[in-house]
Amino acid sequence: MAAPPINLNCPLTKPIKVSVYPPLSSVLPTKHEQRKVGNLVISRGNFFCSAVQESSTSTVAADKPEAKTAAKEAPAKPKPPAKAPAKPLPQLMEEDVIPALKTILEAQDDLSEIELFFRDNKLEGSFLKNGFPYSFWAFFPNGVLTGPKGFSLSSYGSGVSTVEPFLIDEKRITAKHVVFWVEKRLAAQGIIPVWKE
Repeated sequence: MAAPPINLNCPLTKPIKVSVYPPLSSVLPTKHEQRKVGNLVISRGNFFCSAVQESSTSTVAADKPEAKTAAKEAPAKPKPPAKAPAKPLPQLMEEDVIPALKTILEAQDDLSEIELFFRDNKLEGSFLKNGFPYSFWAFFPNGVLTGPKGFSLSSYGSGVSTVEPFLIDEKRITAKHVVFWVEKRLAAQGIIPVWKE
């Protein structure tokens, strides 16, 4: 049986524990000899273990200022330029949407008398395809792109179709989105080709 451990302090190392085993212990070899295994010294009847601190506080302290210096030396990221304020809906339609849509519709050989304008929070378009009148409306009742929106179509001079939701899946709506979805709605009705050649 082992005797209770004795704690010893050494100024150069961490505290040492010493345990004394009875002389006939089966834990140690029968010969009275010492073996050194790392920082462990084994002898018959005595067991000594000591540990030396792996890193000194001066090394740890030296690492911290270097990390702070490296962080200070990193150049500050330039701020991205401020976004231009959103255009009012009438200005956006007149400057960005109508010219782009007019270009798309004028590229079709079988369309004529193309008229596009924006008034009363509605983008209105009309044209003739092979002599038959078509009209469409994109509604923005609140006067903003982020509010409710709808789309309606009239073909062959008939009454207006049911108002359908318009641009409901888009998170940040731009003029390009409006042009794309109007073009897509007209293509879905077979008014303009789906595929460009």
